[in-house]
Amino acid sequence: MKASNSIKRPYQKKQDRRKWIPYLFIAPWIIGFIVFTFGPLIFSFFMSLHDWPVTREPTFIGLENYKTMFTMDPQFKKSLIITIKFAVIFVPLNMIIALILAVLLTQKVKGVKIFRAIFYLPAVISGVAVSIIWGWIFNSKYGILNYLLSLIGIEGPKWLVDPKWAMFAVVIASAWGVGTMMLIFYTNIKSIPKDYYEAAVIDGASPLKQFFNITIPIITPTILFNLITSTITALQQLTLVILLTKGGPLKSTYFYGLYVFENAFKHQRLGYASANAWVMFVIILMLTALIFKSSSAWVFYEAEVKGPKKTKKGKS
Repeated sequence: MKASNSIKRPYQKKQDRRKWIPYLFIAPWIIGFIVFTFGPLIFSFFMSLHDWPVTREPTFIGLENYKTMFTMDPQFKKSLIITIKFAVIFVPLNMIIALILAVLLTQKVKGVKIFRAIFYLPAVISGVAVSIIWGWIFNSKYGILNYLLSLIGIEGPKWLVDPKWAMFAVVIASAWGVGTMMLIFYTNIKSIPKDYYEAAVIDGASPLKQFFNITIPIITPTILFNLITSTITALQQLTLVILLTKGGPLKSTYFYGLYVFENAFKHQRLGYASANAWVMFVIILMLTALIFKSSSAWVFYEAEVKGPKKTKKGKS
């Protein structure tokens, strides 16, 4: 017995060492997450409980920043409402455009790979470059958009100067970078078995019916993913607003991200800005949970549906 135990011990030690190998491979990601994501997240909450000016020592004030935000800062509510309005317009528009482009790219057209690259290209361009390009396009005096409208007898608006149009200008510029979402939709649509469409054609279903009865139900998990990521992106919009409108005109595009940014780096209230950011974090968390909760009513998971059918066949 002693001999057999002595033989097993080196083997067990070797097995124990092997158990740690997967953790070694993911260790760089874990370290990076702790150092660059989780650590700063916890520290920002710590900062939100302080009066933290840039040039002076921080002072602990508890929940005073949150109290000031909800009761004494009217710009907090205004910026939040503006951001929600943007999200309500941007998210559906962004998803519809991405889905239409993805469906078009699945068609057997000559040079479709070139179109795929063209549609995806804006997604890899930096936000600064996109802002400069759209600044030229939206210019009311020499912008190409107003010039094209003038060719058909329409006087173009002052996109970035008029409070009525500034929001739509930001939405259009933001929706230009739908390449990543389009590619996700495209990949999912291409993975749908052709048998479904062939059976639908035999039954006499039109392309429109095939789209709504086959394509849409099967890609609902992808729609859920894109809906969540698009909502988070919309609520955190900052780069385009800073460079295109700077929050104007008349603060009509003073988004919540810009509000947090200016509190931190313009007004040098790091603690107050951290409290602002934590409120948005909670809002995003609640919206994400709400979307996930609603997904049980409209997201189609093929494996879950096939299970009951098989059991019924077995019983019959």
